[in-house]
Amino acid sequence: MILARVEGSIVATKKNPKMTGSKLLVVRPLVIDSPSAKELKPGTSTLVSVDSLGAGIGEYVLVVQGSSARLAADDKDSPVDAVVVGIVDTVDLGKTILYKTH
Repeated sequence: MILARVEGSIVATKKNPKMTGSKLLVVRPLVIDSPSAKELKPGTSTLVSVDSLGAGIGEYVLVVQGSSARLAADDKDSPVDAVVVGIVDTVDLGKTILYKTH
């Protein structure tokens, strides 16, 4: 799984028919750069992910890729490579809270 922040959304009116009704999000993976990290840092790349839960911009999410994404999308034949499978409430590294919803 990938911990990421929702950066935006994508609208694609023409797409594979198996993708009809799918909400697409732009997510940026987050990095914990050391065992004693005090914050999450944004990665340098982004992913397009299908939103299966209704995540919003600014939320921290869990994303799966590959065959796990197709299973999460409920269609093994779907042309999906990344799916949001969780909306994060708290990230705790040891005894340090790196993120908590408001």
